[in-house]
Amino acid sequence: MSWNFSNDVPIYLQIMEHFKVQIASGKLEVGDKIQPVRELALEAGVNPNTMQKALSELEREGYLESQRTSGRFVADRGKQIDRLKQDMALELCESFHNGMKKIGFTPEEAIAEYKEYISRIKE
Repeated sequence: MSWNFSNDVPIYLQIMEHFKVQIASGKLEVGDKIQPVRELALEAGVNPNTMQKALSELEREGYLESQRTSGRFVADRGKQIDRLKQDMALELCESFHNGMKKIGFTPEEAIAEYKEYISRIKE
């Protein structure tokens, strides 16, 4: 995994977002085992306490579950992953809409620009 952290958001929140994206995209599937905290912290270049906080929050939110002697796994939460994907899509749509509005595009013009963009990247 590639870990790139920005200075404007707490690292544990960025770690949580990283795992949520991995789960929403299917790169981490229900039942997949998560590496131990110390290994992840070393890989990410963060304090183990920071990694532990992020993983504990993901457990609290229901994305991960601990099995006492086996470690952490991606939780089977039914429709929660679908809801996560929808929530993330909504955030991206809001960001796109706000950005286009800021530079003077109407919603219709923004959609037209996006369609043009899609046709260019398909080629």
